[in-house]
Amino acid sequence: MTTAAPSKRVCVIGAGPSGIAASKALHERDFSFDCFERRSRAGGLWAVADGDIQASYPSLECNTSKRRTEFSDYPMPQAFPPYPHNTQMAAYFNAYIDHFGFRDHITFNTSVEHAARAAERGWEVQLSTGGTRQYDAVVVANGHHREPRWPSPPLPGEFSGRQMHAHDYVGPDGFEGRSVVVLGMGNSAMDIAVELSGVAGNVYLASRRGAHIVPKFALGRPIDSFNTALPLPWSVKRAFFSLIVRGTIGRPEDVGLPKPDHRLGEAHPTVSQRITERVRAGAVTPKPNIESFAGSRVRFTDGSEVVADAVVYCTGYNVSFPFLDADVFSAVDNRVDLFHQVFPPGVANLAFIGLVQPFGALMPIAEAQAQWVADQLAGDYRLPTIEVMRGQIRHERAVRERQFLASPRHTMEIDFYAYLRGLRAERRRGHKSSVTA
Repeated sequence: MTTAAPSKRVCVIGAGPSGIAASKALHERDFSFDCFERRSRAGGLWAVADGDIQASYPSLECNTSKRRTEFSDYPMPQAFPPYPHNTQMAAYFNAYIDHFGFRDHITFNTSVEHAARAAERGWEVQLSTGGTRQYDAVVVANGHHREPRWPSPPLPGEFSGRQMHAHDYVGPDGFEGRSVVVLGMGNSAMDIAVELSGVAGNVYLASRRGAHIVPKFALGRPIDSFNTALPLPWSVKRAFFSLIVRGTIGRPEDVGLPKPDHRLGEAHPTVSQRITERVRAGAVTPKPNIESFAGSRVRFTDGSEVVADAVVYCTGYNVSFPFLDADVFSAVDNRVDLFHQVFPPGVANLAFIGLVQPFGALMPIAEAQAQWVADQLAGDYRLPTIEVMRGQIRHERAVRERQFLASPRHTMEIDFYAYLRGLRAERRRGHKSSVTA
């Protein structure tokens, strides 16, 4: 480790979980840094509502258990339930900031409008407040749930009712007695369909393909507690979890949900403890994909139709970095070509934190990435050559394409423990290189 305080000035974009992890890693190394957050408080999507900025729906709960989600050096309170509510998650992140003492490095109600390469490999950062600041490095932690993705091309026909994305869903008020179509089979779709089923007249859950539903609990324990750090083949883990899921919640098709066209583990898991109960109760009616609209009528691909008052699109998000020029870095069909999902080859002093979709919790991943970035900025770690980085990116993409369905949803999918093992190995390799160089 270096003993002198690092001289680089660093800009961190975003104060969600990933930006908090980055800020803490920089703070404990005595970096001079600023973290800019467009909202009035920290927490990202866990700080659900903030004025006119809506990050998520008010009933949102964590879908990974608290002991698998917490940062390694700051446990969540014992009083928190196994799967904390969004208000508890936001409180945890703010307590983390204050415990480690870096709140004065965060500037709220300020967004980064543009970050451009400056002379001598530095960065010129323009802020929404009108100022411009110079930095030696930029760490991007703006998350990947900012820009809603809609069906493309748009669904045929005209719908006379209300259409909204899950990003703008703020709860069941206003849906009382209504007929609602929820499009999607991910976590948001399940949460929203279950919540609306308590007040709406009819709830239809439409999807292009089936999904494996994973319960939050199995055998009285959070289901992610069964995931082991042992380097077992993914096929073994998949078989084990398939048995647990089958024994606790059954197969989706057993309750009328569409049969998945893939094996468990080939797509990001959909975690829900209640969706099968609501389908069995007749409160949520499964439907295939939407084919078209005609006034208030929604037609599905099996030829059936329903009259609906609203459609809620739970169709994911586009990964975007509007503050970066496309020739510096951009996502293509939600694919981000980064060395171990962090460093872009050939772009000096730029790093990304949290651009992963793990089979597990994000926070431990972001923490490990942040420590790695701090190593690199402090000179304790040396990146390999551009050719080596690009080769590793191609290898990881090939592995991902073999393991997961081809979909914009899975371009950042990782196996939690395998990724952390790879990161630790790369940090050891790069540390040896920096010491001997």
